[in-house]
Amino acid sequence: MNKNRQREEQKNRFFQKDNTIAAKDRIVAWPRMGNIDLALVALVSSLGVKIVEPPPNTNEALEIGVKNSIEGICLPYKLNLANYIMALEKGANTLMMFQAPGSCRFGNYTKMAQKTLKKLGYKFDMVVFDMYQSKMKQTLQAFWHVTRCMNPYRYYKGFSMGFNKAFAIDTAERLLFYTRPRELNKGDAERCYKKWYKIIRETNSVLGCKRLKKQVIEDFKQIPIDKKKIVPKVYLLGEFFVLLDPYANKEIEKTLGDLGVEVERQIFFSDWLEHVLKPSFLYKKESHRERCVRFAEKYMKRAIGGETIETVGDTVFASKNGIDGVIHIMPFSCMPEIVSQNILSKVSREEDIPVMSLVFDEQTGKAGYQTRIEAFIDLVKRKKMKSKIKNENKKEEMLAKC
Repeated sequence: MNKNRQREEQKNRFFQKDNTIAAKDRIVAWPRMGNIDLALVALVSSLGVKIVEPPPNTNEALEIGVKNSIEGICLPYKLNLANYIMALEKGANTLMMFQAPGSCRFGNYTKMAQKTLKKLGYKFDMVVFDMYQSKMKQTLQAFWHVTRCMNPYRYYKGFSMGFNKAFAIDTAERLLFYTRPRELNKGDAERCYKKWYKIIRETNSVLGCKRLKKQVIEDFKQIPIDKKKIVPKVYLLGEFFVLLDPYANKEIEKTLGDLGVEVERQIFFSDWLEHVLKPSFLYKKESHRERCVRFAEKYMKRAIGGETIETVGDTVFASKNGIDGVIHIMPFSCMPEIVSQNILSKVSREEDIPVMSLVFDEQTGKAGYQTRIEAFIDLVKRKKMKSKIKNENKKEEMLAKC
């Protein structure tokens, strides 16, 4: 009896049953976050469910989120809540949300949003994906709860298309970050990326999705670049949502690329998806998180929630692998990243790597961020040139001795 009760309690924790909606009548929505829509649209639509996509995050969405949120809550929650409201206004009746444990308030988003939305008079069903509970099993249970789909081929098609679209768009982003500061014709990389974003979005076959990644790589290779150009490399790391959402981070990747900097973002949706959903015995290489735990050990003995240990571990890793600087971004009042910010000052001194933290909230002006970024990149470029001159002098001394 106790086991059955525990199983039922766990089930109810993920699937709120205040509103029972037949699968054929479901209209599903989820919050915007980077390019997550490309994968989820492919997956959910393959299972035969209607979808409402909230528009991309804008000042209008932020205004809605701020108006209906409690004071002091972080930027991701405000935008997520706005996405829900906008989707419900368009006819959605089933809301999906990821959840994770730890000290981050992310674990309470669904409860807070649910309470607020019901106060506003909306009727809906909330489905929570706790990605750290039972991985693929719980994910399949959640999708079955939404769709009642029993066709194995539809699941294969949906997951195959979703995964391959996620890998393809993340590959396009990585190539964009590499190509943009080196391109000979300004704007070539951006145009190529936008072209493939549209193609990836519109591809609706399993075979076509499997070919996307290779096609993206081949097309980016055609862009003429200056291979001899000295380009500083900067790690971009921090809180998951702000890293992935261009509106939330004020398009910082484009800003850095236009300043002649190659960005290496340390979190991509496809990497996270593969690690979370893939069974551990099939994941043979060291995961990003495992690497971060190893490199952060000197400064952190255990994870405390959010991306804290990833932020610290990636910064230490960067210092030991020739990276020229680190930009740490986070939403205002994010508790795990406030801890990271304080630790990073020590990491920067002891590991001899420039680190800058940027805090984002509902203020939409870019001027202050632009000035700070430009000053930091000037520092990084001077450090790189000094290092280059020092290495050249060492080579000359060795040649003279020979």
